[in-house]
Amino acid sequence: MELIPIEVDRIDAEYAHFLSEHLEQGNILLLSPTPFLPSEADCEFLRAQKQTDSGTHKNIAYKPHLNKITGADTNAESAERMRRILATYSQGALDYMARLFPDYARQWKVDYASFRPVEEQGRKLPVRHRNDLMHIDAFPTRPTHGGRILRAFTNLHPTRDRVWGTSAPFEELAKRYAQDAGLSQVSGPLAETRRRIAQLGKLVGLHVPNRSAYDEFMLRFHHYLKTNADFQQNGQTQTAVFPPGSTWITFTDQVAHKAASGQYAIEQTCIVPFSAMLFPDLAPVAVLERMAGRKLVSPQALAESGLEQPKRAHA
Repeated sequence: MELIPIEVDRIDAEYAHFLSEHLEQGNILLLSPTPFLPSEADCEFLRAQKQTDSGTHKNIAYKPHLNKITGADTNAESAERMRRILATYSQGALDYMARLFPDYARQWKVDYASFRPVEEQGRKLPVRHRNDLMHIDAFPTRPTHGGRILRAFTNLHPTRDRVWGTSAPFEELAKRYAQDAGLSQVSGPLAETRRRIAQLGKLVGLHVPNRSAYDEFMLRFHHYLKTNADFQQNGQTQTAVFPPGSTWITFTDQVAHKAASGQYAIEQTCIVPFSAMLFPDLAPVAVLERMAGRKLVSPQALAESGLEQPKRAHA
């Protein structure tokens, strides 16, 4: 993993290709200063907010397509200000990333933004929800069908760095751990039959995520890595430090990472279709399909892996 500084004022096709190439190779892009950083007054307001104690919400989330927040423990007036701040950050991050990655932006699906007010180091959460354990990202309720999870994080702490640990490249981790994590168990005919039967639950009103074999494995891999004691103890190979006011961008389904320490971060997520990749062979779905010797996502779902772009509500 390399930490690649972004030239803040440089926007051109050649540079966009350069940055996308580094992202798809499993590197992290560092932007400092952040052009879309909230004002200091808004940062102070966010740092004063509390998250609900409910176990339902790991972070305070902003859903752009609904223009609403969830997970905030606040009154209506403060909640409305928080919604405006997160909406402005979300739009600013999306606009800037669209300038950096125009080929991605033409096809991506805008996912959630979130504010993370709690110190990550030693945070009391169930193991599968902890950010301070090394993991790759996979969403339990929002399958990507081979789409890539592109995330921009911004450190809002006034004085402290946010520190990440990172691990070996995805393909190396997959070769080492994928079979033990259950790749063969999700890729066979019986597993496909089981997924189809599970989808029948929708007929009786159950909310059943439409997971492909790829999505099922990535969720397993997320859980497996967090609970593998040897990997947690020995898997970190590098440390990345993100200063106050900086933003870092990476594919978190590919870069195994942990938030070793840090408080007050804000982020925006996009799902980038597999079809938008410059180097599709490096994508996790391609790596895993080579290992499994079969398709893990249907060709149609893979082509449409960004899914339909939701309509944005007005901020």
